[in-house]
Amino acid sequence: MDIMNEKRGGLTRRGFIGLGALAAAGSMVGLAGCAPQNDGSGQADAAPNDNAQAGTDWLGAEPEVTDIARTEETDFLIIGAGTAGMCAAGTAGDLGLDFILCEKNDSVQETREYLGAVNTMYTPEGVEVDKAKLLNELTRYASGKCDQEVIKVWIDESAEMIEWFAPMMEAAGKQTVFDTPPAHPSGGTDYYMPYLQHVYLPPYTPPMRNDVLAEHIEGLGHEIRYKHELVKLVHDGAKVTGAIFSTSDGNVQINAKDTLLATGGYPANPVMMSALQPAALECCTASSYAPNNDGYGLKAGLWAGGVKDADPAPMIFDRGAVEPGVDCGYVGEGEKAMLPGTIFQENIGSQPFMKVNRNGKRFVNESMPYDFMCFAASYQPGGVWCQVFDGNASDDILRFSTVGCSAFANQMMAAGMPIDEFCAVALEQGIMVKADTLEELAEKMQLPKEEFLAQVDEYNEMFDNQEDTQFGKEAYRLSALRTPPFYGCWFGGSLLTTLDGLRINKDCQVIGKDGGVIEGLYAAGDVSGSFFSGNYPEYIVGCASGRTSTQGRHVARLLAGDLA
Repeated sequence: MDIMNEKRGGLTRRGFIGLGALAAAGSMVGLAGCAPQNDGSGQADAAPNDNAQAGTDWLGAEPEVTDIARTEETDFLIIGAGTAGMCAAGTAGDLGLDFILCEKNDSVQETREYLGAVNTMYTPEGVEVDKAKLLNELTRYASGKCDQEVIKVWIDESAEMIEWFAPMMEAAGKQTVFDTPPAHPSGGTDYYMPYLQHVYLPPYTPPMRNDVLAEHIEGLGHEIRYKHELVKLVHDGAKVTGAIFSTSDGNVQINAKDTLLATGGYPANPVMMSALQPAALECCTASSYAPNNDGYGLKAGLWAGGVKDADPAPMIFDRGAVEPGVDCGYVGEGEKAMLPGTIFQENIGSQPFMKVNRNGKRFVNESMPYDFMCFAASYQPGGVWCQVFDGNASDDILRFSTVGCSAFANQMMAAGMPIDEFCAVALEQGIMVKADTLEELAEKMQLPKEEFLAQVDEYNEMFDNQEDTQFGKEAYRLSALRTPPFYGCWFGGSLLTTLDGLRINKDCQVIGKDGGVIEGLYAAGDVSGSFFSGNYPEYIVGCASGRTSTQGRHVARLLAGDLA
C-alpha cells in the first residue's frame, strides 16, 4: 500500500498511517475483446467443495476464443506483475529460466513495504520464532481450514527470500530493518506475537520493491508484457498449457510448460464479494484495495478445473472513516456497487480508544485485532461505531503501544506530531469532528446525549480504577475522556483484499476437483488459498505479504531445480 493520497474512482486512497509525513516515516520503524460464451470446456458446474454454498452465478462461463493474432512459446508463463509475480520473475531471471511475465495494467503493481519473514539474518538474538508454535497458531486462526504444508513453505523459506532481495534494496538506497513489537499482552487474551516484520526504509517512497525488481528483471534481458489482459487459460482435462491474452495487437496465445497465476484477490469485484463475502460487507464502509484486483485470475483457474477454498477470508482494517448516519455495505448494485467511504484508511481508527454504537453504548473490547473489531460491529446498528478520544490522545497512543501498521501512530506521537496533523484528512473533510464539550460532541456525532454521557462517566470510572468491568480490556489500554478538545469519528471496516483462493499444495500446484493437481498450473499470493480462513491474523505481522513473496520465489526455484 502506498501512503500517498491518490484519487481512484472518486475515492481518496490514503495509506496506513493516515498522513503525508513521509520524511518522518523514513526514520521510524513500527509498523498494512472476447464475449463470454459457453464452449463446453468451462468446468463451471458445481461440484463438491467448489463454491456450491454460495452459488456460481458470479463465476459465469469461460470465454470462447476463435481468433488468435499471434502465438508464442515459453517454458514459464507468469500472469500478474504484483508481489508474487515479480518475485517469481526476478528469481526466474536469476536462475536462467525461459519465462514471459504478463500484466494487464501499464505498470508493476503496488508493493507492500512491510513483510513477515521467519528467523532471518536480521532477527536479533533472543527473539527467534518458535516455528512449530507459529505453524499451529496460524492453524488455530484458520480453525484448521488450511494446509499446514502450504504454511510451512513460508515459515521455512521466507528467510531465504528476504536475504535474496535485501542486497537489491540496499543497492537502491533502501535499508532492510527488523521491527520488534512490544512484549506485552494485547486483545484481552493470550495471542502469540512472533517477531517477523521487516521494512524497507524509507517506506513507501520510490523506488519501492516491485520497482527494484522490475529494474532487476529488465537488467537480465527480460521485458514485462504490459497491457496483456488474461482472457482464459489454455487447458485440456487436468492440464494447463498456457494462456490467451487480450492485447492491442489482438488475442495473443502464449503456450507454456508451466503457468503461474499471480493475479491477486477479488475485493474490487462487487458481484463476487456479494456472493462470497457477505459477512465482510456487513462491516465495511470503505475500500483500500487495488482497483484491478477483480478476481478474474481466480475465475480462470476455476474454469480450468481448480477448486476454491470453501470459506471466505477477507483482510479488513478498522479504519473506514465515514460521516454520521452512513451504514456498512455497498451503495448501488451489481458491478457498479461501491463502498461509501471516501478515505482510503484513517489510521487512528485502529487505536483502542472508547468506541460506541449508535445507542451511545460500548459493545466490545476495543483492543481486539482489526477485523475482530469490524466483525463485532456487524452485530450493531448499521455495522458502524463511533470512536471518541480527548486532548490527551498523544500520550494515550504512546501508552497503547499497538502492533502492526497501526503502530505508526506511536512513532508519530513520539516524534511530536500533533494529533490534528495525524488526522488531517478526516478533519479537513469534516468526517472527524472536534468539540469543546462532550455534549457538543454527542450532538455532532448524532449520538443520544444522555446514554452517551452515562457511558463516558462509566468509562472514566473504569480508567480511574484501572479495570474494564464491561469487556476486560487491558488496563494500559484504557483512557479518560475529560480533557478538551474532544474528537469523534464514525468508522466501519476498510476492505483491503481477499485471501481465499484456489486450493494449492505445498509447491503451489493448483488442486483439481478430484483432489489431484492440475498439471502445469500454479497459483501464488491472494489468488491462492489453503493458508487463511475466516480472517487475517493481525498479530502474525506481515505473514500475508511474506507468504506471497515466498510463494512466488518458491515456484521459480522449483521449476529451476533450485530446491533441495
